[in-house]
Amino acid sequence: MSAIDLAQLDEVIAATLEDLELTYERTAPGSFLVTLVGEHRLTTMTWLVVGDHSLRVEAFFMRKPEENEAETYRFLLQRNARTYGVGFSCDVLGDVFLTGHLPLASISAEELDRLLGCVLEYADGTFDAAVQLGFSGSIDRERAYRAKLVAQGETVPANPLLDR
Repeated sequence: MSAIDLAQLDEVIAATLEDLELTYERTAPGSFLVTLVGEHRLTTMTWLVVGDHSLRVEAFFMRKPEENEAETYRFLLQRNARTYGVGFSCDVLGDVFLTGHLPLASISAEELDRLLGCVLEYADGTFDAAVQLGFSGSIDRERAYRAKLVAQGETVPANPLLDR
């Protein structure tokens, strides 16, 4: 890819992120770390990185499930059948990400808006169910601990995941 092409793509991405009023950091030419704000998964940090042939999209979703690994991964893989632009994947440690590639010729403000909207929807809309599957024991222990504090008259800090 020529420097002019990278500069043009960089401008399109930056302008789109500005127009969408998204918080982001340009870490290098063609490389952006975007903050997507949700209701269930409060923030989803999403990388947009221009490569030689495609725009790579990657967002951390959750760490490796503590329990029910097969059921958690199965749930996310089944969700992939209904996704656009990105899908759930895991790294060698078992941590879960949303990843995808967009051909450079497809990069436009509309497509970036659609793609980032999908990342936010999939991360936010799937988070509670995935965490419940993969971390139900930890959630139950935290709820019991918080109930004990309340019973003792202590103030318990808010936790969006547990306070729903």
